[in-house]
Amino acid sequence: MTEAQRQGPASVQAHRIQRMSGRDPHEEHRVATPLELLFDLTFVVAFGIAANEFAHLLAENHIGAGLLAFSFATFAICWAWINFAWFASAYDTDDWIYRVMTMLQMVGVIILALGLPQMFASVEHGGHVDNRVLVAGYITMRISLVGQWLRAAKQDPDRRSACLTYATAVTVAQIGWAATIFLQTSLPVSFAIVVLLIGIELLGPVLAETRMGGTPWHAHHITERYSLLTIIALGEGVVGTVASVSAVVGAQGWSFDAVFVAVAGIGLTFGMWWTYFLMPNADLLHAHRERSFFFGYVHIVPFGAIVATGAGLHAAAYYIEHHSKLGSVETVLAVALPVAAYTISVYVLYAWLVRVLDTFHLLLLVMTAAVLAVAVWLAAAGISMANCLLVVTLAPMVTVVGYETLGHRHAAEAIARSLSGV
Repeated sequence: MTEAQRQGPASVQAHRIQRMSGRDPHEEHRVATPLELLFDLTFVVAFGIAANEFAHLLAENHIGAGLLAFSFATFAICWAWINFAWFASAYDTDDWIYRVMTMLQMVGVIILALGLPQMFASVEHGGHVDNRVLVAGYITMRISLVGQWLRAAKQDPDRRSACLTYATAVTVAQIGWAATIFLQTSLPVSFAIVVLLIGIELLGPVLAETRMGGTPWHAHHITERYSLLTIIALGEGVVGTVASVSAVVGAQGWSFDAVFVAVAGIGLTFGMWWTYFLMPNADLLHAHRERSFFFGYVHIVPFGAIVATGAGLHAAAYYIEHHSKLGSVETVLAVALPVAAYTISVYVLYAWLVRVLDTFHLLLLVMTAAVLAVAVWLAAAGISMANCLLVVTLAPMVTVVGYETLGHRHAAEAIARSLSGV
């Protein structure tokens, strides 16, 4: 608990320097702070640029390049957010130093986001990866975070080893990232280097949390943070919906197709939101802290899938405006495949946290796949894009209806067993 919180809700405190001794992982009523919410706004920009660039490459029928660049962008964005979120969950002092360092990280995110178009363009043209601006922004973020870890190492001696492990891994990785700015290598070599540096980035948290005593992150706080970023990512679905509806209205005026596209886009976004919030992640993570790594890092998949769905809806807008080189089937797949990836990832996260493979869930996944297959079949049969998207909207609703009718009983029993340690 911070000094300001100990003074009581009625007190007004200056944000003077406080000792970074670690938050209580069992603190009651721990929620995201206004500073964390402000920090998250920078990721609205980053996700938006990534989705727009991906949609553009899809419309140009550069699918392979688009997927490669989007995967790289998604990892960079999500990884930057994940590291801040877990550090803040353990060491949020909310003093003026912490606030200024967070502001510097926000500057880094914006620079990273501004570097995404150059990176996408370089991958599209098949040359070396132009990651100069992107990496500059990433390093700006990470240097600020290293400073935070070093401060925690000095002021929290019980967890000094863990904090120094984080700081060391981040520093070594940043040296590597900085070196990539000056490398003029082919795409395969560039991405091999990226994989190596990602391995170094991952090694730090693994060693710190499993070998060096770990950090006092708060399960309920961290799951709320992930929920909030999920909502931010879902905002790209709304943006993609607006783009698609605008395309229909511009091409045909207000019509049933325009209404169908609006219902499809918002319904799809709403269904994905409903699906994500079905499970009490916080209670499960609090009871099984050892499962945090999978929870923390596999979330990159649903985050990316959500943003890719928004990009797919934007690609559908290009198709409706006759500005796309994709056919009808490919355009529907640009929406359906991310929805499928998102749905599978949510079920995988559930199975990992609960440690159970529910056959009813497998049935729901099969039914979801069937719905998406019908949407693609309709596109191949020449049915309008608006109607095909409307069918795609039904995919997450399979999970929603299944859970609300029968699945909640299965989940309640499995979660109760998991929480009781059976």
